[in-house]
Amino acid sequence: MHTIDIVSDVSCPWCIIGYRALEDALRELNIEESVSINWRPFELNPTMPAEGQDRAEHIQQKYGLTEAQGAANRQNLIDRGLSVAYEFNFPEKGRVFNTFDAHRLLHWAKDHGLQTKLKLAFFDLYFKNAGNPSDHQHLLDCVEQVGLDRQQAQDILDSDKYTSEVRADQQLGQQQGISSVPAFIFNNKYLISGGQPKDVFVNALTELEKQP
Repeated sequence: MHTIDIVSDVSCPWCIIGYRALEDALRELNIEESVSINWRPFELNPTMPAEGQDRAEHIQQKYGLTEAQGAANRQNLIDRGLSVAYEFNFPEKGRVFNTFDAHRLLHWAKDHGLQTKLKLAFFDLYFKNAGNPSDHQHLLDCVEQVGLDRQQAQDILDSDKYTSEVRADQQLGQQQGISSVPAFIFNNKYLISGGQPKDVFVNALTELEKQP
């Protein structure tokens, strides 16, 4: 059994693009059943306040991009998304949010074998439904959608449960030198960074399959 740790944020478009390419590679090689996927937390905007920030304003402040450059980047993401059968729906006046509570729920979902399903639901919440991944009701709707217990999730959100676990995992990522996402770590040895195309994952997985 191979393990793939995916360090990512639910508000990172390249993370879902990279994951869909990885899925395609696993299907092509017919090894889905021999791979265990573990999602690890990364916050693109750890200091973002609860109300979030206008996307265009945020991109200008963080990356120095003009509104036109930001629009061109979004179109590139839309095109890359379509190449892996993922349709982004970027609202004209989108916002950027904090995602820490989503990561706490993902840590909990792992214990129930539903981490990937919840992660994908969070991606869809933000990138398809223009939802807010820091809004507890939006998060709880996703929890219920994938078959997890809504009240248990509510209890987690109302507490500080899994805070230390998420912080420890984030610290591990920093110690491993991960400063951008997505980062795909194969068998805790090999790293692929970024939303790479399918062939990159096919080559990496083929090499892994050759090893004892």
